[in-house]
Amino acid sequence: MTKQEQYLTLSGLEPLVVTPESNFINVGERTNVTGSRKFLRLIKEEKFAEAIEVARHQVDGGAQILDVNMDEGMLDGVKAMTTFLNLIASEPDIAKIPIMIDSSKWEIIEAGLQVAQGKCVVNSISLKEGEEEFIRQAKLVRRYGAAVIVMAFDEKGQADTLDRRIEICRRSYKVLVEKIKFPPQDIIFDPNIFPVATGMNEHRRNALDFFEATKWIRDNLPYANVSGGVSNVSFSFRGNNTVREAMHSSFLYHAIQYGMSMGIVNPAMLEVYDDIDRELLDLVEDVFFDRNDDATERLITFAETVKGDKKKSEDSVLEWRSNSLQDRITHSLVKGIDAFITDDVEEARQSVNRPIEVIEGHLMTGMNVVGDLFGSGKMFLPQVVKSARVMKKAVAYLQPFIEAEKTGGQEYAGKILMATVKGDVHDIGKNIVSVVLGCNNYEIIDLGVMVPADKIIEIAKKEQVDVIGLSGLITPSLDEMVYVSQAMEKEAMDVPLLIGGATTSKAHSAVKIAPHYSNTVVHVNDASRAVTVVGNLLQENNKLYKENIRSDYDKFREQFLQRGKIKDYLSLEQAQQNRFQIDWQSFKPVEPNKLGVKVIESLDLKTLVPYIDWSPFFRSWDLHGKYPEILNDDVVGSQATELFEDAQILLNRVLEEKLLEAKVVFGLFPANSINDDIEIYSPDSLGNETIATFLTLRQQLKKREGVPNFALADFVAPKTTGTKDYIGCFCVTTGFGTDELAAGFEKDHDDYNSIMIKALADRLAEAFAEFLHEKVRKDYWGYASHENLSNESLIKEEYKGIRPAPGYPACPDHLEKKTIWKLLKVEESIGVRLTENLAMWPAASVSGYYFGNPESRYFGLGKIKQDQLADYAKRRNISIEEATKWLNPNLANS
Repeated sequence: MTKQEQYLTLSGLEPLVVTPESNFINVGERTNVTGSRKFLRLIKEEKFAEAIEVARHQVDGGAQILDVNMDEGMLDGVKAMTTFLNLIASEPDIAKIPIMIDSSKWEIIEAGLQVAQGKCVVNSISLKEGEEEFIRQAKLVRRYGAAVIVMAFDEKGQADTLDRRIEICRRSYKVLVEKIKFPPQDIIFDPNIFPVATGMNEHRRNALDFFEATKWIRDNLPYANVSGGVSNVSFSFRGNNTVREAMHSSFLYHAIQYGMSMGIVNPAMLEVYDDIDRELLDLVEDVFFDRNDDATERLITFAETVKGDKKKSEDSVLEWRSNSLQDRITHSLVKGIDAFITDDVEEARQSVNRPIEVIEGHLMTGMNVVGDLFGSGKMFLPQVVKSARVMKKAVAYLQPFIEAEKTGGQEYAGKILMATVKGDVHDIGKNIVSVVLGCNNYEIIDLGVMVPADKIIEIAKKEQVDVIGLSGLITPSLDEMVYVSQAMEKEAMDVPLLIGGATTSKAHSAVKIAPHYSNTVVHVNDASRAVTVVGNLLQENNKLYKENIRSDYDKFREQFLQRGKIKDYLSLEQAQQNRFQIDWQSFKPVEPNKLGVKVIESLDLKTLVPYIDWSPFFRSWDLHGKYPEILNDDVVGSQATELFEDAQILLNRVLEEKLLEAKVVFGLFPANSINDDIEIYSPDSLGNETIATFLTLRQQLKKREGVPNFALADFVAPKTTGTKDYIGCFCVTTGFGTDELAAGFEKDHDDYNSIMIKALADRLAEAFAEFLHEKVRKDYWGYASHENLSNESLIKEEYKGIRPAPGYPACPDHLEKKTIWKLLKVEESIGVRLTENLAMWPAASVSGYYFGNPESRYFGLGKIKQDQLADYAKRRNISIEEATKWLNPNLANS
């Protein structure tokens, strides 16, 4: 085998060869339900068309591999993975790059492997479940023709030291290469990027151990590559983007020097290494390389002074000392300042009857503020550790006074068992909860990670604990928590069960866990809130509190399951009988002023600017809100305003220098409907020659009395009436020149404007469609010649008639684009072509139909039954499988 052949080679529609000259391969992270709330919402709501746009933005933003993860407790991961990969396979601009099938469940990985095209990457396998299972999975990966990411994880747990990383990676490599002859260039190790600056001493070498493990792998395991999730390193500073961006850039810079060849990175969360504030960079790298004992404290202190690029005035640092006693104590807890806490606590002790009241009153009030800030993302993790340390110092000061007045009874407020469930090694959140609860006078029994159910129950009984807390991060942990709750019920356990961790939710706790356990199950969504929850659970008179939780979860579960009930559908024949009825005897269609096809090869783009709908522009940049209100939004207003100003600068340049071309072809034709089909006739034959047929689909959901089941054919006069009706179709583009401009920006390393020009071209194309539709209504067809609507009214679609587009709710059939291209000779006329999967090129193009009937309206098709799918395939003269391929599955599926 030659050296060239031993480079990692992946592919989508295009090959990707990872060579030493590749520098670093960027894996797009936003198509991951565990890392993107937006993507999770779209997948849960089955808005796959919008989810595809997330993938497209990742590719446009420079992703060279697309990470796809569907691990969420309330998702059917196999179905979601299969559906999404099938959909993006039909999008050439996305499918051109390789896919990383990311899951902690093998069945989801295998489902992805069965539909993914090209050579993809599996993320991941490991020795966690033993060598036999590791070999089985690796053989399947090889059989499917994929590369694989191998986690530094074995039967003992996840590698958290340099020696453990080396031990596991050496063993994994030897098994793969020597036992099953796995190509070494197809092995990608993930030696675990863990958070730094957590405030815990055992985490000090997290970054340095990763760097050194990476170098060892590249030096000792021939041809293997190294990857990792870069954002993990800064998890301690969530909510502080200035610090996180600096950490990501610095970490990536050094990791590449040590041999890291690819990784999951959000480009939006990267600062230019040379542009990082020098003081901040030094502090970050002191932490990464564990240069001194107070590196974490110094970085945390600096982080408190920055928000964006602004620093607080040093003159105001001690102004808070003049505030009230409660405000001073709260400030110390929130800011993690322990210099004055004993003085303030002593002052508080003098003001109450018993020292315990300081904990229950002053200190708990401050900790509740910490909980609110942390829960809303305005406070980051190491600060909570510092808050807990301040709390601990305060309690330690009060402890002798509490002991002196004790007359007996328990020393602690309660005993709590904490465990990360079997199969999971993520424990930072659990440890934070333990620290915070411990500082609130609770005895903590921490069993660590990878804890099986029988051990949890055994220790809980032996220690007679008051509460059990389960933690987990990866999706399989959710299943394990269900198993633990069932085991606790079987053993007749009678203690409350707390559920926490990144993938957990109230929905999962209520639907999947609570039904299996007779005692109280509570989801705790952040660490500092645990104090309040545990305090309420362990109150002497807690019966009503527990009953309220149970009632709330029962109600939540009932409502959640109600949403999943199967709806009633009609047969196709029944739906057709319930079609929308128009009185065709009294309706006289307006004959277009000019029938036939018209081409406009050049249009001044300035004409289109007033028709631009800017709201979708902001959504394309993940800023959600309606224009112009979004410019004044309290959260994103400043970002939206800056973005809008930049867009105007580039738009003005496009207009003045005529950098983009606007072209259109459209046509108006005689037409009639026959059942659910629309026959389109030659303008020259007076309706005697059928030149195309538009096939429509009909809603099948059972409606309430008097509500019809729509199809687009309902809005065109039936041939049996003898009434001559009309239909139009069009294709507009403002995309010619976009790729060249984007390439120029990319050459100058200006990804911002490269994305911006594509977003503007899309907006101009939609504006062109709006402008042309108005011209058709008022002039070319003329059925609304006196229309006078504002742009806001146009956006609200207050005009007569509709322009449905193939692939969208009323017309989910992408094959109809072929009908339009045939009627208008689109490619010959204006150069817009269809790819083999019926995408339009240039991308900034819009096509669709015109319906002029005043009764015509937009509607969503919804799901269709198998009988209509079979009928549709027959009308198309294609197989059911082929028919399913071309229907938007989010809108029409059997």
